[in-house]
Amino acid sequence: MNELSLNQARRIALGAQGFADSRPPGRVDRRHMRKVMDRLKLIQLDSVPVVMRTQYMPFFSRLGPYRAELFDETGYGHGEWFEAWAHEASLLPVATEPLLRWHKERARQGKTWQGLVKVAKKEPGYVQAVLDQVAEKGPMLTSELEDARPRDGEWWGSRSLGQLALDWLFRIGAIGVRRTLSFEKEFDLFERIVPPAVLAQPTPTDADAMKALLVQSAAAHGVGTADCLVDYFRLPKVEAKALIPELVEDGQLVPTQIEGWKKPAFMHPDAKMPRKISAQALLSPFDPVCWNRDRALALFDFYYRIEIYVPKDKRVFGYYVLPFLMDDTLVGRFDIKTNRADGVLEVRGSFVEDSADPAEVAERASQELRGLATLAGVGNVVVANNGNLAPALKAAMR
Repeated sequence: MNELSLNQARRIALGAQGFADSRPPGRVDRRHMRKVMDRLKLIQLDSVPVVMRTQYMPFFSRLGPYRAELFDETGYGHGEWFEAWAHEASLLPVATEPLLRWHKERARQGKTWQGLVKVAKKEPGYVQAVLDQVAEKGPMLTSELEDARPRDGEWWGSRSLGQLALDWLFRIGAIGVRRTLSFEKEFDLFERIVPPAVLAQPTPTDADAMKALLVQSAAAHGVGTADCLVDYFRLPKVEAKALIPELVEDGQLVPTQIEGWKKPAFMHPDAKMPRKISAQALLSPFDPVCWNRDRALALFDFYYRIEIYVPKDKRVFGYYVLPFLMDDTLVGRFDIKTNRADGVLEVRGSFVEDSADPAEVAERASQELRGLATLAGVGNVVVANNGNLAPALKAAMR
């Protein structure tokens, strides 16, 4: 049994996520974007643009400011990544595609997405007609369907039948998605999105695919509990956890005990332990470092919840809060909104953990806030008088 202190576990985890690497000294290019994706294995997508859409943030957190269009060019313009349902809606390297076929096959068999299964069974002719349109005209937007059919509140919910048909075809792998600069989905036949050489690869068994994804999760996490590993690709919990003993026996996971953790952990055999982490980064709420809130609490003693859906008068830290990583610790959080009309990044609340030095946190966070403003395309940062770090941050921003 491998044994780690909590500090060692944090360094391994952050090293696996790329925070032991120095940021590029010059212009960020596609090579840097690929390197981040290779480490993270996937990027979660989200349409909420409070600061900016979340998928841009993990690259900024690890690389610093970059040309935001580079994400779209790399993600959708060069055939290197593709969109799939993994950790929610995600972008992944196309090489991962064979490992996700089991999910699509289960959808096709009616084992998941029951609402969409109902659509497919009730309107098979319409679904085929939608597929034929995509084959003929793709890539195409939902609004470009010749017969999108209005919604029927009785069972279609808030979306048109055309939207549901496209979603079903996406879930079963008949079509794929690219995104416009405004984040609209453009649908096309799947074979026009994922390279033929990838599609020609043999389909692994469900168990083999899940085991490969668990190993990828371990590589991205460095070390984590079974819950951490299963959550990374949102695998079926009972089924995936039952595969972990085989991976241990094969030497693909190393059983590990972490100081203070009640649950056993598992480390990737190639995980490295950096001597130190010298990093500073604002993290998206959907960054792999903090998207699993229980892991963030266990690893960093950092209690974090996103409060978008909490009534305003009951929010503790704010509407859209970004954790702040300083070296190997989460030391603060910032409620941020990009005000494009006024050309400013609004820091509506700034908070520091009791264990951290406010002056140091403010100084280092101010550098990241300026960089985030650049990435978001606004010129200034405005700090509100809200939060226990606000006075020090305002001073650091002068």
